Amino acid sequence: MYAPEEIVEIAIKNGANKTKKTLIAKCLLGFIGGAMISLGYLAYIRVSAPIPSNFSGLGTLLGSAIFPIGLIVILLAGGELITGNMMAVTIAFYDHRISYQKLVGNWVLITITNMIGAIFVAYFFGYFVGLTHTDVFREQVIKIAQHKLNTSFSQAFISGIGCNWFVGLALWLCYGAKDAAGKILSIWFPVMIFVAIGFQHSVANCFVIPAAIFEGEATWKAFVLNFIPVYLGNIVGGAVLVSGFYYLSYSAKNATTKDNKIQIRELH
Repeated sequence: MYAPEEIVEIAIKNGANKTKKTLIAKCLLGFIGGAMISLGYLAYIRVSAPIPSNFSGLGTLLGSAIFPIGLIVILLAGGELITGNMMAVTIAFYDHRISYQKLVGNWVLITITNMIGAIFVAYFFGYFVGLTHTDVFREQVIKIAQHKLNTSFSQAFISGIGCNWFVGLALWLCYGAKDAAGKILSIWFPVMIFVAIGFQHSVANCFVIPAAIFEGEATWKAFVLNFIPVYLGNIVGGAVLVSGFYYLSYSAKNATTKDNKIQIRELH
């Protein structure tokens, strides 16, 4: 693993590079990001739904262990995910490597394309193919979606914070790992934990709630009312609790000792 001071510089560089991609690359990678997270969620449903209710804890554990494949694909093969960008692009903004306009522009574009990718998977792979449209799988989708929709604004907001604290940490640790195996493990466990706990991820919700809408068990208005607080919570989790706290703690501009400053300068 790289040291935390090194991870700060890696995250800043990666965050700045995300804003330099072409428009077509951002759109395609944003679509991939939304689709991959949704396919991970689809796998969660397919694994956990058939398990009897008296073993629901086992179903949650197994589903949570499957879900991280989406973020692993995004970070190792390529993709853009807004919850990750809330950490990486923001830390580049903190370091004045990008402007506020580029930060907001990246967030808006990746959010929209993530949503398109997630809803695409919900309709075509879930509803149309029938993977969330039959038997226990339909019941599981509706149950999960209704649970998310029945939370209050403040509950959804706090849940969103917890989710992206872990997702941001997964990204942070991935940047710190020096080989593929280390990156996979660094992503796997934080993501698995947030799913097992039941925290809400705005892009994942763009899959499961529309999947319930296609089944006639939810509405687009309810989806929007859920998305807003979860998204705001995700911002706090990624942009404040991860990139904000670690930037203040480990960036070269905030290093407190002469030795640390010398060591960090040597990284350049």
